[in-house]
Amino acid sequence: MTSIRQVQITFDCAEPERVARFWCEVLGYVLPPPPEGFDSWADYDRSLAPERQGASFACVDPSGAGPRLYFQRVPEGKIVKNRVHLDVRVGTGLVGDERLAALEKECARLMALGAVHERTLLADGVDESCIGMRDVEGNEFCLD
Repeated sequence: MTSIRQVQITFDCAEPERVARFWCEVLGYVLPPPPEGFDSWADYDRSLAPERQGASFACVDPSGAGPRLYFQRVPEGKIVKNRVHLDVRVGTGLVGDERLAALEKECARLMALGAVHERTLLADGVDESCIGMRDVEGNEFCLD
């Protein structure tokens, strides 16, 4: 049996480049090099049929450790809660007030990029604090 070692996470969205650039800032990801024969992604995009221009965008972990993120334009808007979401691991190894301070600092940074703060769940003796947020198109994610 084959073992899968890599995954790509795909986002359906209205504005692929905008959402991709947001997640680049969140995660420290970068744009992959443009396809061979093109000096930039903009040059590549202009070579596509008009209906395909701006239809997708991607970003990658510069270390190669994290999954590739792919953003594809879809005609329908977001209607219901995501069944899958990303947890951005900001507070790993931190507890109590120190963890909450790290989460709140990252929350403020991401809000300046266009994210929306949904709710802060405080530590309850079982689970540590986390912050629920939405990206620039309303997709849920957590600062954990």
